[in-house]
Amino acid sequence: MQTASTDVVRRINRRVVLNLIRTRQTLSRAELARLSGMQRSTISLIVEELIGDEWVLEGPRGRLPRGRRPTFLRLNEERVIIGVDIRPTLTTVALADVNGRFLSQEALATPGQAEAAIDAVIARIRNLQARCAGKKIEGVGISLPGRVDPVSRRFVFAPNLGWRDVDLEGPISAATGLDVELDNAANGCALAEEWFGQHAPERHLVVVTVSEGIGAGILLDGKLARGLNGMAGEIGHVPVDPAGPLCGCGCRGCWEVYASNQAALRYYGSADLTFAELLQRADQGDSRAVEALEKMAHHLGHGMRLIVAALAPDRIVVIGDLTRSWERFGPIIENEVRAQVPRGGTAPLVTPAHEDGMARLRGTVVLVLQKHFGRALG
Repeated sequence: MQTASTDVVRRINRRVVLNLIRTRQTLSRAELARLSGMQRSTISLIVEELIGDEWVLEGPRGRLPRGRRPTFLRLNEERVIIGVDIRPTLTTVALADVNGRFLSQEALATPGQAEAAIDAVIARIRNLQARCAGKKIEGVGISLPGRVDPVSRRFVFAPNLGWRDVDLEGPISAATGLDVELDNAANGCALAEEWFGQHAPERHLVVVTVSEGIGAGILLDGKLARGLNGMAGEIGHVPVDPAGPLCGCGCRGCWEVYASNQAALRYYGSADLTFAELLQRADQGDSRAVEALEKMAHHLGHGMRLIVAALAPDRIVVIGDLTRSWERFGPIIENEVRAQVPRGGTAPLVTPAHEDGMARLRGTVVLVLQKHFGRALG
């Protein structure tokens, strides 16, 4: 039988205290002891260590009817994270504090070649470093529209981006001197929902990202599913019709060919529009746009039946531009999902993430912070 060493217990207790301060700030040492179940002496040692490491700050003081006034604790917002969200057409570089609040953002067109994109990202990161005098940059989190091999740490699967077997971590870390964490966008969104979501954390959660393609971040029993070579969640490339249109992955009839933003534009019959413009046309009463979006919604909901049948999540969170018109998409998707539930079963909640496209960037923050805080769920 293996037992935990003193050092392991200390690290676990430190993460418990950090997460309590993060989620409930501001609070006192006495409240930390009550919430964590640890001895006050243990809490005092951990807090002093966190203050010494500049993760936690003291102040202000609270008020009590009698006795010593408690000193409240909060995270040090001078510790910051650089987030990079790479998408097929647009890359965003942002600066956030440890509470996930974004301090600045800069967008640029994503270069077609990986080397040019890496150089552009490095230039933006260096600019942020120059402007962050007095702040401690914890690292760089990168969100990608494809899969990262967890062993080699290389970006290996990106049919909508056109890059193959790319090392982003090495060049960016070498050029900036910062630690780099990277992951699939859907995985990052799942982590962001776990850390920053408005709902109570669930043990079984699937985040479906809908944009140029479709991806899924899967939390099962509170743990992020990665699968062999990090390929878990590529549900957008499950064939729903082997005789269907050709997908960017090289197969035919994948789910994302029928249910992505690009699919809706194809249904509408115009290659000159953006998806946002298609939504606007539908809102203005363009019946052909309405029909195209409803067809996309039916295919989205139908594909989610696979998720319900295979994973039985508590909730499915949908992320993408379509959430701006959830009153149009939501009822269709929910009806399709309910049709999959066996008699007597319970359908998972299907909810949109109303955050104006920030979920991917929040995911980049979590990629860096989780090294210090561990997981948000117990």
